[in-house]
Amino acid sequence: MASARDLAVASISAAVGAAAAAAALRFLSSYGASSAKQRSPPTPCAEHLAVNGCAAERPPVQSPFDPAKREGYISWDDYFMAIAFLSAKRSKDPNRQVGACLVSQEGIILGIGYNGFPRGCSDNKLPWAKKSAKGDPLETKYPYVVHAEVNAILNTNHASAAGQKLYVTMFPCNECAKIIIQSGVSEVIYFVEKRIDNSDYVYVASHKLLSMAGVKVRKHQPQMSQIPIKFQEPRNGEPSMNAAIATVPYNGDKYTPFTGNSCLRNGPSGPLTDKSAAEDEPINPGHPGLFKAAALPRPTHRQP
Repeated sequence: MASARDLAVASISAAVGAAAAAAALRFLSSYGASSAKQRSPPTPCAEHLAVNGCAAERPPVQSPFDPAKREGYISWDDYFMAIAFLSAKRSKDPNRQVGACLVSQEGIILGIGYNGFPRGCSDNKLPWAKKSAKGDPLETKYPYVVHAEVNAILNTNHASAAGQKLYVTMFPCNECAKIIIQSGVSEVIYFVEKRIDNSDYVYVASHKLLSMAGVKVRKHQPQMSQIPIKFQEPRNGEPSMNAAIATVPYNGDKYTPFTGNSCLRNGPSGPLTDKSAAEDEPINPGHPGLFKAAALPRPTHRQP
């Protein structure tokens, strides 16, 4: 028969064991919950952030007591190139939408344009076809279309293009280069250039003309992967426009493909293998437009 001392020791051992078991269960329960939380699938925007650099739909709001300026604002180059892409959205061309933005040296927008028919010429009566079944060039768009660069220069409301900068979504053809030179534009900033080879003579001629005339030419290098634009009422100090328009990085002769509903491409997603001489292939295969609904304010003066 067990003594009182033995019974006491057994009771204490049982109590200690029960406490240890309870602690172990609590630890395992909390660890499992945290692990499940960590293993939970990321939000779509988080996935885009990792893969495509997509900005969060709601950026952190700066404290009203913080005297510092806002971070993350876009550069002038990105701003004006985005306006050129936005202008391209107005084009009715089913195969290629090109936009241009003419800017003064002080950063004032002088004119914008996109490829389309002249004023007063119906978009529904003239052809948008690239080829004619009868071989008749008058049944194609080419005799009628005015290119984006020309429209931007002509839409200046009597301001001079001399000495100014032209942002264009696609490198200008030789005919546009002539207008650029004759109007006095001093610099061309382009986003994409079609591959040049022996058959693409118009772009070889364009390079030659612009170089001989002393027009500076450079390829746009985006500083931001997206530009925040979304129509919504501001709340809690948030900006009234807050979504993402992605600038797709260029890798050799291909653009990084992107899919998602909170980031929109503003460039081609396929290889640039077309060898035609004019604006005759889709700049964004599978997407008839370059942007969805978007808006950018037009500045009346350059701000710091």
